Amino acid sequence: MENQVNSKSFIVNNGIILGVASVVLSLVMFATGNHLDPHWSTSLVSAALFIGLIIFGTKKFKEANGGFMSWGQGVKIGVGIAVLAGLIVVIYNYIFMNFIEPDFMSQLMEIQNQKYLDQGMTEEQIEAANQMGKSFQSPGIMAAIGIISYAIGGFIVSAISSAIMKKTEEENY
Repeated sequence: MENQVNSKSFIVNNGIILGVASVVLSLVMFATGNHLDPHWSTSLVSAALFIGLIIFGTKKFKEANGGFMSWGQGVKIGVGIAVLAGLIVVIYNYIFMNFIEPDFMSQLMEIQNQKYLDQGMTEEQIEAANQMGKSFQSPGIMAAIGIISYAIGGFIVSAISSAIMKKTEEENY
């Protein structure tokens, strides 16, 4: 593998695209007033962006590398794309929840409480759920959960797609 391509540019380019696309989707949801109770199609669009850009980035790397890519290279690129996008989304979420919509968490909790009531939960059960939820609302914990979630998702997507796309020079002989 003497003509090895540097994977950093593929990670950075696709990670920024995925992060910015995710932020734009969130801003559209906020602008349309659907950020508190989004339609299921929003999750579908978000997942398609996530999966598509990770696969696109690893595929472009493989093409630039003469049609060769090991499983490990593919996973590294996919997880890198996901973590960079996760960092961008975490920064946006921090800005959103502290400056754009400071009441977001309390509004979200009110909607969730109403859903709990509709399901027949008691006031004590709802209060216990709220207390547990509040323990995860610190910025540090939310950032860590966000980045870890993106990293795990990126690993799953890239592990599967890289297993399918991998082609090493050794396999060519």
